[in-house]
Amino acid sequence: QLQLVESGGGLVQPGGSLRLSCAAPGFTSDVYALGWFRQAPGKEREGVSCINKRDGDTKYLDSVKGRFTISRDNAKNTVYLQMNNLKPEDTGRYFCAAAFGFYYCSVYEFNYWGQGTQVTVSS
Repeated sequence: QLQLVESGGGLVQPGGSLRLSCAAPGFTSDVYALGWFRQAPGKEREGVSCINKRDGDTKYLDSVKGRFTISRDNAKNTVYLQMNNLKPEDTGRYFCAAAFGFYYCSVYEFNYWGQGTQVTVSS
């Protein structure tokens, strides 16, 4: 079953950290890429970071470079997003998604989506 289940969201103060996890038990093939996307109220969903399973190639949104790190555990079919030095503008619902590869880390490249987990950065 092609299901993606996110966890790890919550409320955190500016400067704090969170680690998001996405379990993808049905995505066992190396052809799949996994990505993290976010959507704030009134805004379009945007790609935060993506990773290819086969070669580990990654891509990041400019505003999160140096603060966020995407990683994967292929044995567990799980992808993580470590988020450090969080800012209020990082607030949004974070979604995990899967695709047959990516180039831009764009929502238009991804076919399978989880339900999302809420991240709120506020003092």
